[in-house]
Amino acid sequence: MARALIALLAVLLSLPVVAATRYDISSAPLQDVYVDSANGRDSNSGASRSDALRTLTEAWNRIPQGVALTKGYRILMMAGRHDESTLPNYLESRYGTAAAPIIIQSADASRSARLAGDLNIFDVRHLYLIGLDMRPDPPGDVVHCERCEHFLIRDSNLDGGDRQAHDMVKINQSQNVYIEDSTLSGADDNTIDFVAVQYGHVVGNRISNAQDWCMYAKGGSAYLTVEGNEIFDCGTGGFTAGQGTGLQFMTPPWIHYEAYDIKAINNVIHDTEGAGLGVNGGYDILLAYNTLYRVGTRSHMLEVTYGARSCDGVPGDEGRERCQQSLNLGGWGTTVVDDGSNYVRIPNRNVLVFNNLLYNPAGFVSPQIFSIAGPFGSATSDTNLQIRGNVIFNGGESIGVGDDSGCAPSNPTCNEAQIVADNTINSFVPEVDVDLRPRAGSNLLTARTFAIPDFSWSDAPQPPLAPTGRLENRVTTDRDGTVRAQASVPGAYATGAAAPSRRRRSAPH
Repeated sequence: MARALIALLAVLLSLPVVAATRYDISSAPLQDVYVDSANGRDSNSGASRSDALRTLTEAWNRIPQGVALTKGYRILMMAGRHDESTLPNYLESRYGTAAAPIIIQSADASRSARLAGDLNIFDVRHLYLIGLDMRPDPPGDVVHCERCEHFLIRDSNLDGGDRQAHDMVKINQSQNVYIEDSTLSGADDNTIDFVAVQYGHVVGNRISNAQDWCMYAKGGSAYLTVEGNEIFDCGTGGFTAGQGTGLQFMTPPWIHYEAYDIKAINNVIHDTEGAGLGVNGGYDILLAYNTLYRVGTRSHMLEVTYGARSCDGVPGDEGRERCQQSLNLGGWGTTVVDDGSNYVRIPNRNVLVFNNLLYNPAGFVSPQIFSIAGPFGSATSDTNLQIRGNVIFNGGESIGVGDDSGCAPSNPTCNEAQIVADNTINSFVPEVDVDLRPRAGSNLLTARTFAIPDFSWSDAPQPPLAPTGRLENRVTTDRDGTVRAQASVPGAYATGAAAPSRRRRSAPH
């Protein structure tokens, strides 16, 4: 019954998202290479449908390796199944540019070309996957991209089975990563796992069905926007900025906090057993104008707690020496062998939780609204934590602060009296339609919200000092692309009417 309700709500929420900016692909001419797994031959030229190659492996091997491309390639996968045996074992060291990218795209209708194996990508630049149906057979991990630069997934279906993948999409030590307008599902750990990813966005996607988190960005991930997604049907949580990382997997200068300058806005997050949103070791993190529905049934609705920093493995393991190297640069962490409790707690600073809607209807109760960690030695989770303008309805009475938690009475920006005064908590049942948009005349339309302050970078840790993030925190549109008024409605939707779709679906031809 619960899965049926989740599926129904997912259908109701699957309208296109139009507010967020999409990655801009060059319109420069490209060399087309056709791949037809049923009728092609790898001895063909690949220049047309009638002279198509048989395998993506052959198409990939025809792209020059280890040099910056002066000519871009568009590999057009014809409709039908492309078996794992036809895919490259490893996609490595192809250096597209903004003017000469490498595009792997469905040649026919969107998602009509099925890749029945995974893509393992290393040291690749300007690679764009567009309109593909990526479903390994047997099910498992779908995409792993390490040391990627300008990597895009757009308008694609990525399916790891019924939680049969481990990390369904894993991106690490990469920059300028973009996931747009895609369906991503199925992992026993995380559906999307970012480690040490700087710059990019995750917008307009449906991200679901993970045993742990639907998505997190950790390990010094920075300058990311997570906007307009539907995130649902996950265990430990929905989306978290930060979490825990072995220091050797982080990249200088982002070697203090788990996450820097992450903006999670206009998302709809529903049916998570743990927190719908969280921050675990973050600096300058914005959680604003999100709608959380049926979340936290086993724990809490939203969390602000420590990140965990270890040095993974044992002395002598390859790469473990990088822990000491990062400590020498001024990073936070340790070189001790992790025993499960001796990790370094990574604090939070400047976390803004503004104008969200957190709504657990009758029958869905979280034990407490917030989980905010108390002091641990000299570390704090709640330095300049601000929770304001949120409308919260939960069947349980506990706010989740007090005793040994964070947001103690001495905290000037976050304490129980302030939280009660600056948020609407259990005052009314939010009047929303089945798609979670406000009803006509909804009580949400007059709920109090607050202007979101901008960030500063003046208290960022150093050495080494990470580049200044995006300080402005204005959220000018809602999930539908409707312009938000100065005093906007809390949650992902500012009005009850859905805007017409304007999102771009594919690369230019």
